[in-house]
Amino acid sequence: MAGRADVAGFGPWSVKDSIPHALAPTEVLERMVALRLHLDDCGPANGALRVVPGSHRLGRLDAAGAVAAAKASGNVACAAAAGDVLLMRPLLLHASPPAEAPGHRRVLHLDYAAGGLPGGLRWHADA
Repeated sequence: MAGRADVAGFGPWSVKDSIPHALAPTEVLERMVALRLHLDDCGPANGALRVVPGSHRLGRLDAAGAVAAAKASGNVACAAAAGDVLLMRPLLLHASPPAEAPGHRRVLHLDYAAGGLPGGLRWHADA
C-alpha cells in the first residue's frame, strides 16, 4: 500500500523495505489472486508449499479455525519444477515446511487485485 491510513478492517500495519503493509479485510482478499513463479525446482524434500484444499472459501480464519480446517481437509504438497507457476487465492491456508535437503527454492510471488482500496488507501504500484 502506498501509505498508512486508519481504515476499518485493515491491520495490523508493518513496514517492509520502507513500504507500509497491512493485512486486508476478507472482502479485499477475496478479489485477489497470487501467482508464484518458481525459479528453482521445489519438491517435498525442498520444502514445497503445502495447502489446505478449499480453505480459501472459509474466509479469514483465526489460529483455531485454521487448525480445524487443516484437520478436516488435510493438506497437499504443491511440488513444482523451475518455471512452473502456481495460481492461488491469498485466503488459501498455506505454509512451507523447512527443507530437508539443501538447495534453493526461490519464488517470485506476485499479487493481483480487482479494483481499488477504500478510504483513500492506494496500492503501492498506484503511488
